[in-house]
Amino acid sequence: MLKEASSLRSAFADSSFGTNIIEDTSAIASSNNAVFAINGDYYGFREDGVIIRNGTVYRDDPVRDAMALFDDGTMKTYDEEEISSSDLLAQGATNTLSFGPILIQDGNIVSDFSSVKIDSNFGNRSIQNANPRTAIGMIAPNHYVFVVVDGRSEGYSRGMTLAELADVMSDLGATEAYNLDGGGSSTMYFMGRVVNNPLGKNQERGVSDILYIKEGVTS
Repeated sequence: MLKEASSLRSAFADSSFGTNIIEDTSAIASSNNAVFAINGDYYGFREDGVIIRNGTVYRDDPVRDAMALFDDGTMKTYDEEEISSSDLLAQGATNTLSFGPILIQDGNIVSDFSSVKIDSNFGNRSIQNANPRTAIGMIAPNHYVFVVVDGRSEGYSRGMTLAELADVMSDLGATEAYNLDGGGSSTMYFMGRVVNNPLGKNQERGVSDILYIKEGVTS
């Protein structure tokens, strides 16, 4: 449980917005005095989406299902093409992440992941197979759950399908849940160290952004 919504924050690699700016999740976390962090949506790998971070609109090119964090401690999944960035800000949005897909919306698991594809700049290939995953979910206002799954490592972890990840988030009590950048990006940082095993090699991949919690802001 967070003491207040502002405890959950976002940060850019090298404290800068832009493409091709990357740092390890742990490095960004350390620079921001984070006690906990996960990788974000790797916004820098694409040129579209709605990117609001800490109340500032950095990019406004709506194309996909996204997730927003609000100043009342809630999280909502939404279609970027149906809600404008100005409306989001008026509703109290502090951060948006643009990756996907939505796993749970309004308490219900999204029924069909079979047609989900990732962005065309990845080759528009299906992501149905088991892969390393990162996801965020909300159980209740200011009560969040974060899941990072290792994968693609024989004898250690195969990863999870989107359906399996949605089931885990549901079992944890999430009423909203959203899939973030996965694969080699999937990283969880806690108390000064990476606590998962990225790609089974204990080697982080640089990312463009993180979600994090600063020390002393949980209860």
